[in-house]
Parts: sequence; C-alpha cells; structure tokens
Amino acid sequence: MSRKTLAHTIVVVAAALAAASCGAHSQRTAAPLLPAQHFVSRPDLRPPIVRIETAARDTAPGLIFLAPKMAVAQAGPMIVDDQGHVVWFKPLDTKGVTDFRVQRYRGKPVLTWWRGRAPMGVGSGYYVIADSSYRTVATVHAGHGLSGDVHEFLITPRDTALFTVYRQVHVDLSPYGGPKRGRIFEGIIQEVAIPSRRVLFEWHSYPRIALRESYVHAPSAAKGAKTPPWDYFHVNSIDVEPNGNLLVSARNTHTLYEIDRRSGRILWRLGGKRSDFSLGKGVRFAWQHDARRRPDGTISLFDNGAAPPVEKFSRVLVLRVDAGRKRVTLVRSLAHPKHLLTPFEGNAQFLPDGHIVVGWGANPYFTEFDPRGRVVLDAYFGHGKPPGKDADSYRVYRFAWRGHPPGPPALVIRKGVAYVSWNGATDVTRWRLLVGEANDDLMAIRTVPKTGFEANIPINAKGAYVAVQALDRHGAIVGTSTTVRR
Repeated sequence: MSRKTLAHTIVVVAAALAAASCGAHSQRTAAPLLPAQHFVSRPDLRPPIVRIETAARDTAPGLIFLAPKMAVAQAGPMIVDDQGHVVWFKPLDTKGVTDFRVQRYRGKPVLTWWRGRAPMGVGSGYYVIADSSYRTVATVHAGHGLSGDVHEFLITPRDTALFTVYRQVHVDLSPYGGPKRGRIFEGIIQEVAIPSRRVLFEWHSYPRIALRESYVHAPSAAKGAKTPPWDYFHVNSIDVEPNGNLLVSARNTHTLYEIDRRSGRILWRLGGKRSDFSLGKGVRFAWQHDARRRPDGTISLFDNGAAPPVEKFSRVLVLRVDAGRKRVTLVRSLAHPKHLLTPFEGNAQFLPDGHIVVGWGANPYFTEFDPRGRVVLDAYFGHGKPPGKDADSYRVYRFAWRGHPPGPPALVIRKGVAYVSWNGATDVTRWRLLVGEANDDLMAIRTVPKTGFEANIPINAKGAYVAVQALDRHGAIVGTSTTVRR
C-alpha cells in the first residue's frame, strides 16, 4: 500500500473489551484500537492494512489470497494485488475463517474457505464454495454428525472434498500422567461427495497412532473433570499423491504419514518417534504444517520449529524421499529475511514458474521468492503485536482470478468529490466520470486510472447528476454505478 493510500486510512475499533477483576470489583478497560482501511464508498468494509516491505519485482502472475483473522477489525476472505490494494473483501460475522483459495469445482474456478469457531485451535464449522460472482454455490458439511475443521479443505478432480475433523474421545490417560477418565482429540480425515455430502472415506488417528507418539504432554490429572482434551495428534494438512494415496501431516507427532486411501493403512511414517526413514542433515522438522507432494516426487512442508521452540526460525523445506533406501535428504530450505519463528499456522505454495509464495501463519507476513530464492515481494498486515495477539492468516496463496460481482460499482459524492469502488471486480483498469443536468443525459467529463480499491475523482463540472463507468483495458464498459444527485 502506498503512503498516499495510507494517508486515507483510519483506525477503527474492532476488539472486544478486556475485563480485569480485583476483589469484589470489576473494572473494564477499552481494548486497543485496531488499524484498518476505510472507504467512503464502502464504509461497511474495514480490512486490515497491508504494508509492502519489499516492493513487487518480477512476481508471478495473479493476485494474493489471504484470510486475516484474530486481532483484526473484521475477519474474512481477502484478495489483494502486488501493491497491497484490496481487490475483494468479505467481512464475516465470525473471527473464524481459514484456507481461502481458488480451486476447481465442476470444471470451473471457484473460491473456497472454512468458516466457524476454533477454540483451542480446533475448528467447528463448514466450508463455502463461491463462484466468480462471489455467490455461494455450495456449502460442505462433515458427515456422521461431525463438524468440519479449520485445517484443510481440498476439492479433488472428481468433485469430492477431503477435509480434517477433530473429535473428542474418552480415553484412560493415567499411564501418561493424565486423568483416568480423560479425553483426547483424535484426528479424522473425511472425503465426501459434493453436494450430496455422502461420506466416501473416513480415517481415524486413534488407535492407529499411539498416544505415546505425541510430543505434547498429556494434561495433568490435577484439574479433574475440568481437564481439557489432549490434542495428541493435530492433523493439519492432506494431499492426494500421484498414486491416489494420502499424504497427511500431524503437527503434534512431528510426522508425515502416507495413508492407503482404500484401506486406511499407514504405509509409512516420515519424522517423529517412529520414522521409517533416516533423516539427513537439515531434514528434521517439528510442529510442521502444509505437507505437499511435488510433481518431481519431492515433498515440501512448512517447518514451524515452534511452539515450544526447538529451532531458531521457521523454514520452508523441500525433501527428497528415497523410498527404496528409506532415506530423506534436504533439497533446499527458505526462511524469511527477518528469520521469523512462527509458533502456529503457515504454508508454502509452489507455483508453475518456480516461484514460492509463503504465508508465515501467526506472523502476519507473506513473501514471494523467485526460483533462486530471492525475495520478490514481502508484505505485512499486522500491527506490531506478538503472535497470538496480532492479525494472522492460516495460509496465503497466489492465483489467477477473474471476478465479476453481480451488483454495480458503489458511488458516494462528498464535498465535490466522487468516491467509487467495485468490490471484487478484477477487469477494471479505469474509471470514467459522467455528469449532467438530468439522470438520463450524462456526459463523460474525465477518465482516471484505477490505482487502488477506491478512486476519489474531483467533480470539476456543472451538473446535478453524477455516475461513474468502469472500463476494462480495452476501453469497454464493464459496469456503471447508479446515478447520484449531488
């Protein structure tokens, strides 16, 4: 975002009040103001500010997709360009939103995201599929009475959905220092048909994955009935391999698993306490996210290295897996220039041209690297707080996208200036101001380039009525605002 754009940014209130107790009295203190963007033509939108740390230089084509949440004025799916300007933002009535991206459904590009609640990092919600006009065409819910989790929603080429689920199971935890009548969160993978929601496949981590494989200690029995569930596994990514099996990441066992998609059998473990592979120098990872099988057979992942911290900074790893010799070697690694240590969340998207887009999860940054590992874009959308108290985005991506919102551009006249925007319209390159003495007799006064979400055009002409046309790069009219009387 440019300094000129930031000059028009205002601070809005969006955090809940924090209460502190002292004896029998309680005192309410106002939460800090959260920085957000403000638009005259769309006062209902208050997305976070995106500051460009390293200006875009020879980036891959497309737009940036993120879903800011936590300490933000409004949470929701958000598209921005390489300058940090908002292209589309949809504020939700919940702070629970993750994994906003472009996928294909019924042969067409669609937008998908998860929405719901996520106490303790465990989600309870559902998945949204929207078309290029930003209209919901389907929602996907978990089957068998379960609830969709935040961590993964993957539409397959056969128009089924793979996603993560967490379920509480009663387990005797006394052998691990927990209560005898304890509970665990088991990790579940479901595949359902869209839109019928028929369950096609379901896999459970427990008891296949033993509790002793976890690097998270069982909760103490001292809390009795108030003891929280033990999140011993924490499934956080699913990928379909070329052979049709599933590559699954579990944060709290520090392990990647290959799972037979028909039988559910674990074919191998990579990492953790029971690795089937020896790990070469620089390979060992911890608390990882986003494991993906690359077309060349390598595996990429986001190695958090925290929390608790076991490394100095988080890394993107590319690993070569020798299935015959049962050995894994490091191909390459990438880190943020500031050596960020990300305690939760994070991803790495490998693009067809060799560029890599990295979302740093709990650290509100996203970065694009070129094939040689040079930073060609770096941006920040937080406000200086530590992870967990700042804005974040579970993942960040880059995709080509053409959006065609169903309504007209929004126009507001204030003090002789026309403020115009069109949330989600990607084809607009210029705005044409129209002015006239009658609402059906308007003349073109001037044309200005589209340089951000909202344009402010001085109305240096006489006339009681004003409208604005949206033009594409060929000069064709792609939308016209309603006519407004001055």
